[in-house]
Amino acid sequence: MSFKFLRVLKIARVAIKYGLDDIAMSGLKIPRTAKLIDTLIFWRDISAPRGERLRRALEELGPIFVKFGQVLSTRRDLMPADIAEELTSLQDRVPPFDSELAIAQITKSLGAHPSELFASFDRVPVASASIAQVHFAVLKDGREVAVKVLRPGMKKSIDEDVALMHVAAGLVERLWADAKRLKPREVVGEFDKYLHDELDLMREAANGSQLRRNFADSTLLMVPEMMWDYCSSAVIVMERMKGVPISRIDKLLAAGVDMKKLSSDGVEIFFTQVFRDGFFHADMHPGNILVSIEPATLGRYIALDFGIVGTLNDFDKDYLSQNFLAFFRRDYKRVAEAHIESGWAPKETRVDELESAVRACCEPIFDRPLKDISFGQILLRLFQTSRRFNVEVQPQLVLLQKTLLNIEGLGRQLDPDLDLWKTAKPYLERWMTEQIGWRGLVERLKAEAPHYNKLLPQLPRMVHQALAQVAQPNEDNKVLLVALLAEQRRTNRLISTVVYFSAGLIGGVLLLRFVGRWLLWSF
Repeated sequence: MSFKFLRVLKIARVAIKYGLDDIAMSGLKIPRTAKLIDTLIFWRDISAPRGERLRRALEELGPIFVKFGQVLSTRRDLMPADIAEELTSLQDRVPPFDSELAIAQITKSLGAHPSELFASFDRVPVASASIAQVHFAVLKDGREVAVKVLRPGMKKSIDEDVALMHVAAGLVERLWADAKRLKPREVVGEFDKYLHDELDLMREAANGSQLRRNFADSTLLMVPEMMWDYCSSAVIVMERMKGVPISRIDKLLAAGVDMKKLSSDGVEIFFTQVFRDGFFHADMHPGNILVSIEPATLGRYIALDFGIVGTLNDFDKDYLSQNFLAFFRRDYKRVAEAHIESGWAPKETRVDELESAVRACCEPIFDRPLKDISFGQILLRLFQTSRRFNVEVQPQLVLLQKTLLNIEGLGRQLDPDLDLWKTAKPYLERWMTEQIGWRGLVERLKAEAPHYNKLLPQLPRMVHQALAQVAQPNEDNKVLLVALLAEQRRTNRLISTVVYFSAGLIGGVLLLRFVGRWLLWSF
């Protein structure tokens, strides 16, 4: 517990040092309290702009806080413009660590000095992030590559911060009545898992390789090739990708990139990853996304940094697709039914009441461009609605929620007039048709073919065993057999009654028709 206490003290010290209390209270109507704190802590210097102070505080507190700042930097609708602009520095301009440490890490991990491994190695890092930094190099065969090196001491820093998050989650569960539904400990557990996964660069290389394979034939997204002979858990080497950061709108426009197409392509890439593959890039802040300006690939996305990816199973994909499509069609009743069918909302929930609540949250946002929509406010209202109906938060979808916020932030910067709903709806409808139509049936049969191939030859033996068991029943089977015979006799009597009644009815109708015709002929 001692290191947790020391970490809490450090957080408090950094907050006081950079005047985070002043930033927090600047929007509150308590000027006297703020003035009192400034008087008591008279020695600190908080003359720097508030955005710069917040950025420096997050950098000093470590990688988890830096990632928090990265998410905030994409939410210009929720953050003041000066703070959001300053926090963009956290995306790819985190202070680098000593290049000598990077060279030592490469030598230890790959078994040779960079001068022996590469034709040339740039000691000055080209990018520095919260987990690692990147150096450019050239292989002996002339291929240009990027070398990613893990920051020293990262595991200890993350362990300390995550331990505090676990403690905080436990306190929230004990002190807040609504905490059970929100599952704070499970949510922290998910972040813990993904943050530690990010510390294994070999896992990141595998993620990147999978994403590259998924989009091998795509004209929308490019993913660098991994150089497996130069990869380890602390160092990975990949193809060097040349492009412009997606946040440099001026450069993209000057290069002739169609911003409207770029924004709609981003939506399609996201939904393809989620619904087709169930495997999506979950750290899509602007520092990890480039856009190609080469003539042959102009306007294509370039994905970098695959430390955090999300996965969805078939149940999650089916649930999400039904909900998205129902939202786009404004079928709020289906949204309510899907929540209850999936178990997210209690079975006793009234469909009409949940439908009405969801309609009140979502109806105002349709037919409006992204610039006029505040998803922060919508999420807040949906949160209030979910609390009212005891809808449980699903920890496995936390990364997807985070990615959705990143996507919205990117879309807002690229094309504020983007209609997210109209862009996504055709893709989802096409995907649903493929899932429930003949093509989906054929694909599922192909996927199950190895299982059937193994099962079919065993069927005669399994049938023989089942018949032999029936021929020599045990006591339980005897009881079951007697019950089945009794049920069969009741069924037979019912069928006989129906048959006789139907035959009598048909016979009576035919007799009446015959008598009627005979009478007509007689007269």
